[in-house]
Amino acid sequence: MSVLSVNNLSVSYQDKNIISNLNLEVQHGEIVALFGASGGGKSTILKAIAGLLEQVTGKVKIGEQQVLSAKINLPAEKRHTGLIFQDYALFPHLTVAENVAFGLQKLSRDERVQKVTEMLALIKMADYAQHYPHQLSGGQQQRIAIVRALACQPTILLFDEAFSNIDPKLRFELITDIRNLLKSQKISALFVTHNQDEAFAFCDRIAVVNQGRIEQVDTPAQLFNAPATQYIAEFLGEGLWLQSRIKSANVLATPFGEADYLGKQCLSEFIGKTGLIYLRPHQFTLAADANSKLQVHNERFIGECYESLLQWQQQSIKVKTPTSFLHQTVSLNINTQITKVFFE
Repeated sequence: MSVLSVNNLSVSYQDKNIISNLNLEVQHGEIVALFGASGGGKSTILKAIAGLLEQVTGKVKIGEQQVLSAKINLPAEKRHTGLIFQDYALFPHLTVAENVAFGLQKLSRDERVQKVTEMLALIKMADYAQHYPHQLSGGQQQRIAIVRALACQPTILLFDEAFSNIDPKLRFELITDIRNLLKSQKISALFVTHNQDEAFAFCDRIAVVNQGRIEQVDTPAQLFNAPATQYIAEFLGEGLWLQSRIKSANVLATPFGEADYLGKQCLSEFIGKTGLIYLRPHQFTLAADANSKLQVHNERFIGECYESLLQWQQQSIKVKTPTSFLHQTVSLNINTQITKVFFE
């Protein structure tokens, strides 16, 4: 069941379209990322959905409620969304309990107390009910901001770079906790980020946004292994474009030898044709070869692997390998998994 449905969304500013005819769906209990480079339009899309912008056209449906159409444009407070920002936006003069209770004024006092107690128990912060925001860490403040939004029972949560101010050492612990919380409560969320690790760790699907349009919506694994466009392939990780020839339905001939093609697209009709494949550093392996003209120009240890830099036809080839021996002269073999074929 769709919790958020966006159709032909357009946003204008000073008579210029920033977002044009954008479409997006978020299902019940699903976490979706708007992911892309800074300035690409992610936060604009989020704010348009939330009802925080003017000059917005198209259709937006949140749950069963049409919040935007040619005749309807509901204000933000009537769209049943929960907004979470990177600066937490807690009231500094209110205690944790008072912050969580802020949007529950329609409930009786006893009902508010019970609701606040339940919300703080969800994030294991019941002992902090009488603390003030300045007495909490950044991660704790963000947890409070999230359960404050959840307490109002929104149809969908909207996160705008919500984890960017958290210490990197604690960020992914918080991401794991919040993801588990949302999943346990079957809460849907739309999450804006320019951090690939955050998007991959937090979200079920990712919408890659480029200059105000969505280029692909898919699972993290599918995006990484089968990007739909050249932009996505390069944006998700550095690599090397290689000319290749299709020898059979599952074999590609490359300058470094044959490689198995494991993609979903059938290549039978393209046998004999040439195209480009995109290989990332972890998809190369190094092997010693005294006759090779390739030499490692630089190598450095980066924790889980060694990163080697080679030169080939005026191109740099970066290779990541878990082996620890020093390479002198090398030849390259390509691992069997090929990320993507783009046909010329």
